[in-house]
Amino acid sequence: MERLAGKIILLSGAGRALVGLAAGALASLSQAPFDFPLAAFVAFPVLVWLLDGAVAAPERRGLRRLGPSLLVGWLFGFGYFLVGLWWTGNALLVEADLFAWALPLAIIGLPALLAFFYAFAAALAKIAWSDDIGRIAALAVAFALAEWLRSVLFSGFPWNAVGYAAMPVPLAMQSIAIVGAVGINVLAVFVFSLPALLAGRVHLKLGAALGVGLVAIHLGYGGLRLSQAEATDGAETIAIRVIQPSILQSQKWDMAERDRIFQAHLDLTTRPVEEGGEKADIVVWPETSVPFLFGDRPDALAALGAAIDDDQRLLAGIVRAEARGEGETSYYNSIVVIDGSGEIVDAFDKVRLVPFGEYLPFQEFLSRFGLRQLAQNIGGFSAGSTRRPLDLGGGVSGLPFICYEVIFPGIAPRGGGDARLLINVTNDAWFGDTPGPYQHFRQAQFRAVESGLPLVRAANNGISAVVDGYGRVVDGLAVDAVGVLDVDVPLGEAGAFLPSLRPGLVGWSLLIALGIAATANNLRSRHRVN
Repeated sequence: MERLAGKIILLSGAGRALVGLAAGALASLSQAPFDFPLAAFVAFPVLVWLLDGAVAAPERRGLRRLGPSLLVGWLFGFGYFLVGLWWTGNALLVEADLFAWALPLAIIGLPALLAFFYAFAAALAKIAWSDDIGRIAALAVAFALAEWLRSVLFSGFPWNAVGYAAMPVPLAMQSIAIVGAVGINVLAVFVFSLPALLAGRVHLKLGAALGVGLVAIHLGYGGLRLSQAEATDGAETIAIRVIQPSILQSQKWDMAERDRIFQAHLDLTTRPVEEGGEKADIVVWPETSVPFLFGDRPDALAALGAAIDDDQRLLAGIVRAEARGEGETSYYNSIVVIDGSGEIVDAFDKVRLVPFGEYLPFQEFLSRFGLRQLAQNIGGFSAGSTRRPLDLGGGVSGLPFICYEVIFPGIAPRGGGDARLLINVTNDAWFGDTPGPYQHFRQAQFRAVESGLPLVRAANNGISAVVDGYGRVVDGLAVDAVGVLDVDVPLGEAGAFLPSLRPGLVGWSLLIALGIAATANNLRSRHRVN
């Protein structure tokens, strides 16, 4: 191990660049759908050794000395996001005649931009670098800060945060309910990087003890929380039908296909319940499931009401238009709740829009270069003002998330506020059978665990499922499947173990404590050298 580390530390030029890229690419295999966390235990020690060798020329002063570290971090990030997000280019092929030219921007440009967050992490860690376990702590803190910034800057894009690699199965997901996403990121990078100590032998026993201990606590708490799961027998439940029509994205807004697509949704809604099953209280359609502007077809509302009984409610994803005066119209990606009489009883407009998909950032400037959002057929969406629970009837409410809104950590409050369940409607048909839909679904599972509430997910295509408050899949439909899920969902079944803790506060406390330890170790090392 010492020889291998020495060779990596001494790399330069193209060799160093290739190893940095390869390490990042390898780390991406720890995410869904590959779920190979051992890859991170190799990739992050390699990153540590590359940063050990990232030494600036003696004549460089101040921040210029961080140049080699910035480059190492960027290369690692570029490899990570290139392999992890290549599938985003699939969306551009739906209307290839309009958007195929932008494929390099999606496949290469997006990873190149996101890699700057990891470049920042590497440079920040290098400021408090040392030759022992202190540098592991510094790297963990820096990466956790970078991931937090990635979730808030420029409207946020926290896809595939490194900490998620430590949560491939429900047993390993439960810790996020205690330490939050920030805590998961800092602890995961710390543990993933500890094998780097095998090369120097300094603090090896301490690192081994911390690594084994943290993994044991992580999995032990998961087992404990799962053992505390309340029995569903006797719990209050609600019968829900989820439909997945798997309409091709290229057909979705085709004028000639709209009536057929709408009827396909209605047919799935009225499909008889299997023998022994219970009639649904609520039917959930996917995102933008109504394939035309809702206000343009008054008959659609009547058809939706006719498809359900008087005691049922239907949630449908729609595009709605709102006149703004002076000939201007705003469009919203929305959910409407419809009762059996065909009345709209509640509605929600998507709050967090997909950049370049539903709106164009810096539109006035970027449009000069021919850039435009994928939702070009309506000229882009406007954002809703606030997120609030939807009234599902019978005194039950559900907290809605449309498409990629569900990837944001902490967005579902502990206990869900007044909500009894989470609702996620989406359309992953843009991305086909690639890693994208699996990664999207995995992040939806984390929101259920964070909130302690079950999650009902309806996808046009992708993965439709019902997930309990522990992230366990109760039932689901695979990518490209056409069908329905009829599930009795226990309301608010999970409840959080140690619910008085605030995950965000715990996670930031861990980050600060580890940051102080790394800084103190760095100062002690400098004093020892002096």
